Amino acid sequence: MPDVNLPNYITLSRIASVPVLIWILSPKFPFQNVHGEQEIIASVVFILAMITDGVDGYLARRRGQITTLGMLLDPLADKLMVTAAYIVLVSYNPRVVVPWIAVLVIGREFLVSGLRSIAASEGFTIEASEIGKLKTVIQIVSVVAAILNHRWDYWNIGGFIVGVHLIAVTAIYWMATVSIISAVDYFVGFWKKIDHASGRRRRRSSVLSRRKRAALEQGANIKMQ
Repeated sequence: MPDVNLPNYITLSRIASVPVLIWILSPKFPFQNVHGEQEIIASVVFILAMITDGVDGYLARRRGQITTLGMLLDPLADKLMVTAAYIVLVSYNPRVVVPWIAVLVIGREFLVSGLRSIAASEGFTIEASEIGKLKTVIQIVSVVAAILNHRWDYWNIGGFIVGVHLIAVTAIYWMATVSIISAVDYFVGFWKKIDHASGRRRRRSSVLSRRKRAALEQGANIKMQ
């Protein structure tokens, strides 16, 4: 497989971590409700998987190893990880991750993927906006906080109280809000570019049509002569 290089292996590791995360958050995981091992291990796995999202892209650009396989696997890995995390959290911590939020977040991912596919078929790309990057950060915080909140409502660190439940709820609803805003932002950017591309095609078609008519008229004139 000539397209498989180090960045692609890192991306594949992110895909491989999806069933691992699901298993850790399942009732079959052997370390449950002992000292919070289940929540901590799941959080570490998710954070490491999301870190690879930036590492594989950086290495691919730095090493000049951007491949067709990588461009296919990278967004697929992201969508699988996010979708799996929110679907599992609906049952793992229903106090925080309610079904409609999971549907909203997952629906946004599919919408953006669809827009990017259409854009690629039309010959242009939609760059990740600052809102999209903010969404990724909030996404990590919301998932990790929701996992930890399964066991802890707060942490008492040397007399300093960290409200785990408050952070989880706030991050989840911020995630829902930013998902809507970023989806609208992507759609507006897509619409502007697709409208511009359609305008170019119409102008090109009009020019070709005029040239064709002129050629036909010129041919008719020659025959008449």
